[in-house]
Amino acid sequence: MLKTFKKGGIHPPENKLSAGNPIQEMELPKVVYIPVSQHIGAPSTPLVKKGDKVKAGQLISKSSGFVSANIHSSVSGTVAKVDTIPDSFGYPKQGIVINVEGDEWEETIDRSPDLVRECSLTGPEIVQKIQDAGIVGMGGATFPTHVKLVPPRGMKAEMLLINGSECEPYLTSDHRLMLEKTEEVLVGTTLLMRAMGVEKALIGIENNKPDAISLMKEKARGYKGIEVVPLKGKYPQGGEKQLINAATGREVPSGALPISVGCVVSNVGSAFAVYEAVQKNKPLFERVVTVTGKSLEKPCNLKARIGTQVAELVAFAGGLPEDTGKVISGGPMMGKAVASLEVPVTKGTSGVLIMPEKEAGRGEHLVCIRCSRCVSVCPMGLEPYLLMTLAEKKIFDRLETERVMDCIECGSCSYTCPSNRPLLDYIRFGKANVGAIIRARKN
Repeated sequence: MLKTFKKGGIHPPENKLSAGNPIQEMELPKVVYIPVSQHIGAPSTPLVKKGDKVKAGQLISKSSGFVSANIHSSVSGTVAKVDTIPDSFGYPKQGIVINVEGDEWEETIDRSPDLVRECSLTGPEIVQKIQDAGIVGMGGATFPTHVKLVPPRGMKAEMLLINGSECEPYLTSDHRLMLEKTEEVLVGTTLLMRAMGVEKALIGIENNKPDAISLMKEKARGYKGIEVVPLKGKYPQGGEKQLINAATGREVPSGALPISVGCVVSNVGSAFAVYEAVQKNKPLFERVVTVTGKSLEKPCNLKARIGTQVAELVAFAGGLPEDTGKVISGGPMMGKAVASLEVPVTKGTSGVLIMPEKEAGRGEHLVCIRCSRCVSVCPMGLEPYLLMTLAEKKIFDRLETERVMDCIECGSCSYTCPSNRPLLDYIRFGKANVGAIIRARKN
């Protein structure tokens, strides 16, 4: 019997339109727009100025704290300006604009396609290389990877979980990485294990990817301590706490981190980036992005340089369909709609979804009929209808008591509501305010 998490969950249509399409490499853009904050934590500090010449892989913005991440140039060329630019969702953020001139990489980067399995580095040395390379969680959360690998005092990691579930509808970039870069992902997994000082790793893959399960299982036999765990398809299995529960049976307590039950979770894309950083000296400056949609001419998986505008990816996929109603950065459940295609690919850009107009609109908001569907599907065991009401009435002390900060913002409640209630919108509003209250209390 296939494993899955116990609480809640939904089964939206998968729509994996690009699953059978191999990764294609985007041609270089003429200009890149690189935000200095592409991660959870403090923004990085620019090291370059207008007129500076840079190479691909060169450090151009340095992390400004432990919970922060380095940013590297994705191209070679001349810095046009260091100024306010749109981030991946269109919000104005500080960034670096570079005019592209050729494709010269830092000499220390190994550009050969040869697999490198052996590594003589110690755990702390691997963590340092990961930090230097600016690697973050590439499933969308963008938490700096090196921070995860250094557990808080008094806590110890027992196992690593690699998230290959890719439960978000439409997205297929992780699926293609597991098929096309299988051994690189496995070597990256062993490097993460050494960095953590653990001897066990579980790779969770949902059963809608039988080809990836089969191939990863076959190749994993050559890697000590790595086990591939097939999972029953259910959203949001890609959430850290849900994956841990599905693969190990352990349950992360309310308000606690995965390390509290001895687990560290990393995305398939992050494992691949770790391989490239440690074995090839390549910082994180490009990633695979799924560009997809039912009306799109050529749904695809594209390897794009960080800073490439989404408009160029959409053009590669055949252009914006006439019936487009919404463009989403990410997947349909947890992604965010963008107002313009003039936004850049960042480290956390897992997909670009073009939704047709007939599917993009929201239904009329009706009164709650007390059906409790939102409660039954919540993977965190919360009461979304109550959280929405409390947020709407700004009763923030009660919201905190009702564990609003445990919400992972998966959208299962809104998806299943027959009254089209904007549950998640209000819960996000409530979380933002409760979070601010908690931070103020600590200061």
